Amino acid sequence: MDLSYSAEDEEFRARLREWLGEVLPGLPPKPSADDWPGRRAYDLGWQRLLYDAGYAGLHWPVDAGGRGATPTRHLIFLEETEKAGAPYVGANFVGLLHAGPTIAAEGSARQRARWLPPVLRGEEVWCQGFSEPDAGSDLASLRTRAWRDGDDYVVSGSKIWTSHAEVADWCELLVRTDTEAPKHRGITWLAMPMDTPGITVRPLRTLAGSAEFAEVFLDEVRVPVANRVGEENDGWRVTMVTLSFERGTAFVGEVVACRRVLGELAREARKNGRWDDVPLRRRLGRLNAEFRALWRLTQWNVSESERGGGVPGVGGSVFKLRYSQARQELYDAAAEVLGPEALDLGREWTVDRLSSLSYTIAAGTSQIQRNIVAERILGLPKGR
Repeated sequence: MDLSYSAEDEEFRARLREWLGEVLPGLPPKPSADDWPGRRAYDLGWQRLLYDAGYAGLHWPVDAGGRGATPTRHLIFLEETEKAGAPYVGANFVGLLHAGPTIAAEGSARQRARWLPPVLRGEEVWCQGFSEPDAGSDLASLRTRAWRDGDDYVVSGSKIWTSHAEVADWCELLVRTDTEAPKHRGITWLAMPMDTPGITVRPLRTLAGSAEFAEVFLDEVRVPVANRVGEENDGWRVTMVTLSFERGTAFVGEVVACRRVLGELAREARKNGRWDDVPLRRRLGRLNAEFRALWRLTQWNVSESERGGGVPGVGGSVFKLRYSQARQELYDAAAEVLGPEALDLGREWTVDRLSSLSYTIAAGTSQIQRNIVAERILGLPKGR
């Protein structure tokens, strides 16, 4: 792993800091959590600013519309934008961190030219149509059916936990195209326009009160065969590429955010008198070591991804497994620091604590990650 900072890297950092210092004060107020059209416009506006300044798709390959930057430059970008309090990817999450990188790795030249530039320019939003009511952790059991009818697939079924479906233009969709094949071999990856007739979106409200997820019902929705990424029935392999990004590099910015929150917790504890609690101080100290180690693991994973042609390896499961737990522990510590105020949903960190509960489930449960680590890294036999 070579992630030392050269003089050129430090010049890049300085230019980025200067740009952030000029741009961030002029951003409009962030919309409320339940104003999804407003949040979409806000997130796309920020993405357009990044694009115009040359920071969009910084680490994407040049032939996919990116800048082809080194892993070090990518990490510097994430560090500096988080430290400066810049907006997160928000509604662009799936397009920038899941679907976009998958299309860059697996899509045809025509598909890359059609779908990637609008993501980078902040013009189109993607959602993810993977999980189903009976196919979550066992994703390969999905039942949403697609059959060929001329130049189209006709799709019927339902999806759940579809991120940002209510404001999305496109959906990365997994469908079953061969019901006779073994479950992992009859799946196809499609890009579905969300304005196609036959699509019904029903928002889901989370424990934290937000509605970034939805159920999506598909009633004979026609999707062009030209929107298939990869070959028919080869969608599981393409899906593994998507999930490698989801588990391997999509959480990079969040590690930086957690390190910032940890510092804020320490300052709050000093201010409200809870710093005198020795076990709490030890807990915060251990979390500091935990997130420093996770940042090093992040650096290793990003460097390994670069050597692997830009696609993260199974080491992302190691990171995702530990990060999910560490994030929950961080916000449990926040509840200790806040005391009774931790019950106030309007208080900083309280909603984050509720959302942290989902991290050991989302993007593959911790049990699934342990199986991946055991079988693909340690070489242990599959469980029965």
